[in-house]
Amino acid sequence: MLPPFDPWRSAAVAADVASAALGSPEQIEGRRAQRLTELLASAARDSPLYRRLLAGRELAGLSLEALPIMRKTELMARFDEWVTDPELRLDALRDFVADRSRIAEPFLGRYVVWESSGSGGQPGIFVQDVAAMAVYDALEALRRPVLRPFGRLLDPWSLGERIAFVGATSGHFASTVSIERLRRLNPLVAARVHGVSFLQPTEALVAELNALAPTVIATYPSVAAMLAEERLAGRLTASPQEIWTGGEDFSVTMRRFVRKALGCPVANSYGASEFLSLAFECPEGRMHLNSDWAILEAVDEKGHAVPAGEAGATTLLTNLANHVQPLIRYDLGDRVTLHDEPCHCGSPLPVIEVRGRCDDTLRLGGPPGRAVAVPPLALSTVLEDDADLFDFQLVQQGRRELLLRTGLRGEAAEAALRRASAALTDFLVRQGAKGVHIHCRSGEAGLRGRSGKVQRVVRR
Repeated sequence: MLPPFDPWRSAAVAADVASAALGSPEQIEGRRAQRLTELLASAARDSPLYRRLLAGRELAGLSLEALPIMRKTELMARFDEWVTDPELRLDALRDFVADRSRIAEPFLGRYVVWESSGSGGQPGIFVQDVAAMAVYDALEALRRPVLRPFGRLLDPWSLGERIAFVGATSGHFASTVSIERLRRLNPLVAARVHGVSFLQPTEALVAELNALAPTVIATYPSVAAMLAEERLAGRLTASPQEIWTGGEDFSVTMRRFVRKALGCPVANSYGASEFLSLAFECPEGRMHLNSDWAILEAVDEKGHAVPAGEAGATTLLTNLANHVQPLIRYDLGDRVTLHDEPCHCGSPLPVIEVRGRCDDTLRLGGPPGRAVAVPPLALSTVLEDDADLFDFQLVQQGRRELLLRTGLRGEAAEAALRRASAALTDFLVRQGAKGVHIHCRSGEAGLRGRSGKVQRVVRR
């Protein structure tokens, strides 16, 4: 069965996304206000949870500040009364995402489903209908920066591109599900877009990329930096013409290194499992929020809005595209700075600065004279998928010394740490890092990074 897709709705949304980018900030604000009212009306009508929260309120013109902040833990605990379709049940969805053979398969014949990584201590499950997917598709297609204008002029439909996504390809994660969905919907895309697992040893990953010879590599900043090192060492011979990154903090220094080593332009984006395409870079290198479809609030520790130009302690998301699973003032956990001055690129969309994940790539003892670089998201994926451990911090204390700690306590915590230590040891041996000793401690909170989130993988 093909994944959910409505060509007529997709065409209409694409036309709206294209015209909005040519409009004014006032027109963007008008679209946002109308969509917020529609979202609130849908939630008040169809979600038992929001029916109670919004009872007796005048929805048109309702200020978001009047509504409570919602967090993943409480929403997942009340999942069946949170969603607007009574046929959606959390137990059935968990069984669905546990089956990796069903990635991008439609759930109940009409929904796209993916899971989050659990960086806040608990994984989330997110359900999208054709309306939400039409929005994400249009934003990805029309607002991603054009890094090679002349190449796009000669090949406007990107038929000559070979795209490799390097990430966690074996789970129901947003990027993996989205790519597999496109592959199933379009045979031409299936031949040009490939998923490459970053869980395999670096040598195998590099060999696969060399064989694919992609023109575009989409991955995380830490993986892009690792590939840049492999290119400088002469092991990566593939010559991509573009690098697309997202999902982690990307410093100016790291970006400069990746661009120089790989010899091609780099563009960063900002997205989340809760909203796939929040922001893209413009030609000026500034990040623009897709504010016609998403609302971000930068707030302090007490949940109060911070002034423009100031980073909040956390960020609240209101997703205007997804009416199936209403995300209204949802705590993302990222630190975002909202700016009110216009950008020189001329876009009517507001400029934001994002401090996302800032985990470290570990460099562990390997063959003589060579350290084994292990990207942080690969380590997180192993601990989550193979050990069911989501509340953790992994700290490198020496060339072959790791500290794995969790805030959990008791027998369940000790059992989780034993599973995690075994899974992690097995994974590192496959990567070529042998003899790594893992110290485990429970009942310890992790250190927080610049993003405001607990750093899950730290190199000292």
